[in-house]
Amino acid sequence: MSKIKKILITGGAGFVGTNLINLLLKKTKYKIISVDNYSSGTRKNHIKNRRVKYLKGDTQNIFQIIKNPKEIITIFHFGEFARIYQSFLKMNECISSNSIGTNAVFNYCLKNKIKLIYSATSASLGNMGDDKNLSPYAFTKAKNLELLENLKKWFNFKYEVIYFYNVYGPNQICVGDMATVIGIFEHCYKQKKPLPVVKPGTQTRRFTHIRDTVDVCFKAWKKRLCKHYSISNKKNYSILEVAAMFKTKIKYLPKRKGERYASALTNRNLSNKIHKHFGKVNLKDYISNFMLANKKKSKY
Repeated sequence: MSKIKKILITGGAGFVGTNLINLLLKKTKYKIISVDNYSSGTRKNHIKNRRVKYLKGDTQNIFQIIKNPKEIITIFHFGEFARIYQSFLKMNECISSNSIGTNAVFNYCLKNKIKLIYSATSASLGNMGDDKNLSPYAFTKAKNLELLENLKKWFNFKYEVIYFYNVYGPNQICVGDMATVIGIFEHCYKQKKPLPVVKPGTQTRRFTHIRDTVDVCFKAWKKRLCKHYSISNKKNYSILEVAAMFKTKIKYLPKRKGERYASALTNRNLSNKIHKHFGKVNLKDYISNFMLANKKKSKY
């Protein structure tokens, strides 16, 4: 039996997972296992390091994929379906990942007494919690938090919850159904195409850099206080304001199902106080640096 303890990250070949693995490699000596079905993750994100192992599979099969739970000390569960509008188009995929798959991960942690770090979403917090019914995505994520709350009451289950707010930065998805707003804008800017803005464009978001996001994930893991945390930007920007930072043309897209008009920042969810953290990376500076770097590349 192996005595080397490991950290497991679901979605480890994705945007957040890749950045978290980089941070864990720098700040810990643990080995890391990634379990990813590559629905949005990519092998291009694989980190070449002997301490990291990548496994392909769905989280609903975690008992078959990870057969030696005693070597796992923590699971960062980031491998879920994570887009609002797309959850209407791919509802079965969303439920399979966020309900069936996540239930399997919770059960695996519970049965094997493994600490869980779970990525929640701000999408289910708005309008006094009513936004949880805006989309299949928000609904499944909200139900997972209710389940965690009950697992804590029933079995004294240990976990940390981190609420993400429109994360952007290195390794973000820039094209396709799962692309982020900032990723799409960057891609269109490079292609000299108008930036697509979903009407009305006045909807606001708290865009948060990936470095700030994974830093809070790491700190929550180190503290092990069984609390809820949020990591966001202090400032709200409308989609139109962000598009204007790129100083180029835009084009409007029709309104979409499930669209939130404000990014909620709340003090509580269910019976839990949410401990707020605010990112240090400034969105305007990030976009300015991106445009400057792109300008330099275009000269060569």
